[in-house]
Amino acid sequence: MPRHFSMIRDFHLADLLTLANGACGTAAIFFALDHMRQGAAGKLYAGGASVVLALVFDVADGRVARWRHRASAMGRELDSLADVISFGVAPAALGFAAGLTGLVDALALLYFVCCGISRLARYNITAEELAAETGKVAYFEGTPIPTSVLLVILLVALTWAGSIGPDLPGGIVGVAGHDLHWLSLLYVLSGSLMISKTLHIPKP
Repeated sequence: MPRHFSMIRDFHLADLLTLANGACGTAAIFFALDHMRQGAAGKLYAGGASVVLALVFDVADGRVARWRHRASAMGRELDSLADVISFGVAPAALGFAAGLTGLVDALALLYFVCCGISRLARYNITAEELAAETGKVAYFEGTPIPTSVLLVILLVALTWAGSIGPDLPGGIVGVAGHDLHWLSLLYVLSGSLMISKTLHIPKP
C-alpha cells in the first residue's frame, strides 16, 4: 500500500477533529482576505464564526482522545499546528482586515502570533516533562492560545456596531511617525499573557 494511504489509516478520530480545527482557522483567514477585497461585513462575521467553530473542534479532539485512550505524540503536534493557525494567525488576519493596518499595528499582530507559536512550543516541552514526573499536566504556564477567541468575539462585536476600519474605537496615535490603533495593544497584552512564566492556570 502506498505510504500516503498508510498515513491516512494512522489518523484517529481525535486527529480528524484536530484537522477540522485547522481547516476552520484557514477558512477564517480566507474570509479575512475576502473582506479586504469586498469590504463586506458578513465576511468578518463568517471569519469569527470559523474561529469559534475551530474552538469547538479543539475542545472536542481532546475529549475524544481521552475517551478513546488514543492520545499520541502525533496528536499533540497536530493540535499545536492547528492551534497556531486557528488561534494565532487567524485572529491576527481578522484584526488586520478590520483595520489594524498601520506599521505598528502590524508589528503588534506579528508579536501576538510569535507569542502564540512560542507558547505552544514551550507547552509541548514542559507538558512532556511534567507528565513524565507526575503522569499529568497540572497547570498551564501562561494563558492557553485559544483565549484569543475573546479578541475575535470583540472584533465581531465591533463589526456589528460599525466600528471597524477608520472607526475603530480609541482612535489612532502616532508612534515614530507611524499609526497605532489602541486595539492593537489588546493583541500585545494577549500575546504577553501567553508567554508569561509566572501565570499558572490549573489544567482541567
